[in-house]
Parts: sequence; structure tokens; C-alpha cells
Amino acid sequence: MATMLKASVQKLNPQTTCVLVCDVQQRFTEIIFGFQELVKCSSYLVKVANALDLPVVCTEQYPKAFKQTVPELSTLIQQKEKNRTFEKTMFSMATPEVMSHLSSMGIESCVLCGLETHVCILQTTLDMLENGLNVHIACDAVSSQRPFDRSVALKRLNDAGAVLSTSEAVVFQLLKDSKHPHFKSVAPFVRENAEDAKASPLQTLG
Repeated sequence: MATMLKASVQKLNPQTTCVLVCDVQQRFTEIIFGFQELVKCSSYLVKVANALDLPVVCTEQYPKAFKQTVPELSTLIQQKEKNRTFEKTMFSMATPEVMSHLSSMGIESCVLCGLETHVCILQTTLDMLENGLNVHIACDAVSSQRPFDRSVALKRLNDAGAVLSTSEAVVFQLLKDSKHPHFKSVAPFVRENAEDAKASPLQTLG
């Protein structure tokens, strides 16, 4: 009974959690629903990960065609030596290289952001769950070209066992306490994200 309860709770432990940034690349700037808001929200997660010393793993889908990660994100990712970016051709982020890297760090839970929700986010989540990792989807930091694809995919992800969450919920779960030594350094990011969220079309599951 205790084991079943533990599996259903899926709390985030900062010591075993990483942030996954999926394919937020320059070629998609004009075609993804809410792209700029997605970039801002994903940047928020990376800023907090850097402040809390959580690893960030970024992927780029065939960058020869789709170019590199947008500068707003890549600059933040490059600020920490432990952060890594992997190229891929698979839709899922769960390439052998990425999975080996996560295993080497003892990662048990992932906070996932990026695109597209119904393709790479979906397949990444299913693969991570199949490999025994907990996956928390930052719903305000994932999107697709079409809102309908995004909304259907989020329902499928929930049914599959992923935790549907928000960037702010994730951040406060990682902090756990207002007495956290980095709470004051993270607080400006929280305020900035709260302001950005007011105009974000991604603040919906529908």
C-alpha cells in the first residue's frame, strides 16, 4: 500500500530532478501557437534550475534544417557547465545519449517543456514513463502549431500517467519552503513569470 501511494504522489525532489527543454528552435518561431510565451515560460524554468543548481537537458531536432535553440534559451542553458544540449532525429528526447546522461546523474523526475505537445512532448513523456521516470509537464510551457493538437495531447499525457502542472507550481514544489537559501534570488523570476502569464494564450488546457 505504501509503495502504491508513493508512486501515485510523484513529488519533485530537487536532488533527483532535471528540466528537459524540447526542441525550442529558431525555425519554429512563426508557426507554434503562443511561441513567445512558451519561450518566456521555458526561460523561467531554466533560470530557476540554474539558481537551484538543477541540471537542464536540451534537445534540438535536426538543427541542420530547424536551426538551433532560440538565443533567449540557449544563452541561459550555457550559463551552467552541467547543462547539456543534444542533437537528435528521433521525435522523442529519450535518445540513448540523453537516457545515459540522465542515468549518470541519478535523475528520477523530469520537468518537461517545449514543443510540439502532440509529437515530441508526447513521445518523450511516454518513453520516460516507460523507463521508470516521473514526468511533470509544465502546461504553460508546451505548445503545438494547432491549439487542438495541444489540448488533446495534454489529455493523453494525463491519462498516460504524466503529472500535468504549471511552471509556478513546479518552482514552488522545488523550493518547498520560503526559508530556502535561494528563495530571494528566485523571487524576481516568479514575479516576472506571473506578469507574463497574464497575457499568455497557454494558460488553458482547452
